[in-house]
Amino acid sequence: MKENILKTKSLDFAIRIVNLYKYLYESKKEFVLSKQILRSGTSVGAMICEAEHSESAADFVHKIAISQKEINETLYWLELLCKTDYITVTEYESIKEDAIEVAKIISSSIKTAKNNIKAKANSLNKQ
Repeated sequence: MKENILKTKSLDFAIRIVNLYKYLYESKKEFVLSKQILRSGTSVGAMICEAEHSESAADFVHKIAISQKEINETLYWLELLCKTDYITVTEYESIKEDAIEVAKIISSSIKTAKNNIKAKANSLNKQ
């Protein structure tokens, strides 16, 4: 069975987010922003899993698009945590790099799925 790179990368990212949450909660005693980043950062992979079992191509695009919004929100929280000195610039850059990698794969998946939908519609119109 072929490995789903997006699912693997988003799970690895979610693990980093959970560990960041634990660090913020336990070491920094930060309870609000840590919850925000936990929600958005883990929701990326959850939506990708939902998309994997979508009911249609349009449903797939919709769910993947939600994961794109969640990764963008997570990038915002990461930047805020860095600029408020809850995480170091080095920590920020490291996890930001992973987030951007996931975001690029999501964007590519959306583009591919939309092109496949158009191609299928065009072939049906030619019949």
